[in-house]
Amino acid sequence: MTKKVVLVIEYDGSEYKGWQAQKYGVPSVQENLEKALAVIANHPVKVICAGRTDSGVHASAQVVHFETDVERNDRAWTLGVNTYLPSDIRVVAARYVADDFHARFSALSRRYRYVIYQSAFCPAILANGVTWTYKTLNVEKMKEAAAVFLGTHDFSSFRAIGCQANTPIRTILNFDVQQIGQYIVLDVRANAFLHHMIRNFAGVLMSIGAGEKPVSWAKVTLDAKDRTKGGITAPPTGLYFVDVQYPDSFNVPVCQLGPHFLPYVEESDYDVSS
Repeated sequence: MTKKVVLVIEYDGSEYKGWQAQKYGVPSVQENLEKALAVIANHPVKVICAGRTDSGVHASAQVVHFETDVERNDRAWTLGVNTYLPSDIRVVAARYVADDFHARFSALSRRYRYVIYQSAFCPAILANGVTWTYKTLNVEKMKEAAAVFLGTHDFSSFRAIGCQANTPIRTILNFDVQQIGQYIVLDVRANAFLHHMIRNFAGVLMSIGAGEKPVSWAKVTLDAKDRTKGGITAPPTGLYFVDVQYPDSFNVPVCQLGPHFLPYVEESDYDVSS
């Protein structure tokens, strides 16, 4: 009898050309995971994820599902699968779920964190895990600008030119800018995201934080509905897929919000809409 399994995956995307399996010889997270799962399942496995990530982008809680007709315990789907994965990809939770669960289509919202490291010197540690800036950023101005993006809007100014989404309309449920030591964290939750959307948000907010643009530029950019008016696309190195929300009835494993080098902070503690 075929059953459905949900996994929560953590990975460092530095060495991969994104989540999605591609042509032979192009390293991807999906391909590595499917190969490892096939060993434990003893049959080919196809996984579906909650949200694809681009080249160089990381995840602390990517959610995937797959179908299998074999019985394995949670330990096999976690520690067993990890034995066959490279060290920069790990399964951190596993559970059998209802047949009607779908990692992508059952999701109510997705959440990303963009981590900026503010220092006079480029870091040697976590060089591929943060976006470095030598500029002094005004967090309060960035937070004020971020509030403009809350709600449902046409985000054409923040989608990549090659974005294949059917519509640029998205709903931002929470957008915070928080300083934690030398880290500045953009924390964004939405029903769904456009290609490069978070990185384009980051590019605009970093320009505002550095004093290169006024706070009002965020709304001007949003209203323009034109990607050419949206400033730079920030690097992928600081971007993390950190959470997916599902109906409680599916009982999907919930992991502590990452990335793990940041302290845990409840979303309600810094919701800019409050």
